[in-house]
Amino acid sequence: RRTNPTRGMALAPRPPRRPAPRLNVFVLLADGLSPQVLLAPTATLSSLPVLPRAAASGGVSPMSQLKAFIVEDSPVIRENLVAALEEMAPIQVVGTAEDESGAVSWLARSENVCDLVVVDIFLKSGSGLGVLKAASGGPAALKLIVLSNYATPDMRRKCLELGADRVFDKSNEIDALILYCCRLADGGDGSSERMPLA
Repeated sequence: RRTNPTRGMALAPRPPRRPAPRLNVFVLLADGLSPQVLLAPTATLSSLPVLPRAAASGGVSPMSQLKAFIVEDSPVIRENLVAALEEMAPIQVVGTAEDESGAVSWLARSENVCDLVVVDIFLKSGSGLGVLKAASGGPAALKLIVLSNYATPDMRRKCLELGADRVFDKSNEIDALILYCCRLADGGDGSSERMPLA
């Protein structure tokens, strides 16, 4: 008579299924003329809609793609920011750094070319202010953007004095940052009534 070898043995419980990670996802709805960005803080990757592309016909010119360099010390924020910028705006991220020395070194190499630099103020080592000082001596067309949780009036003023073109608050101005990038790619200077200069 055959016996079940597992009979009487306690089976280990099946591990619980992990829920899909919840991310800060930015949804861009664009008709080619008036891009808008909606913040969906509880969206998951599986809930992202297919984003409409701006039409190249009907008198509407497609946006040119900008090359961006990101300076951010948090791996999670850096990864989400890269994904959001590349998905929601005509941007290709060509390099990243987590500290001042790495950013300055990247910017100093002649083979590294970008149209805009997005930099946090507090880094793994050094400061975003040092990155601004180094980058301000670059090409005149290079746009310097500060994205920080510490965007106080005094800090905004300091960043602008060091050569920043715009300063955005991480907590509530990501939509404005993406809209600014879209306007730059469309040939404008990034300014609008919705986004007064900091």
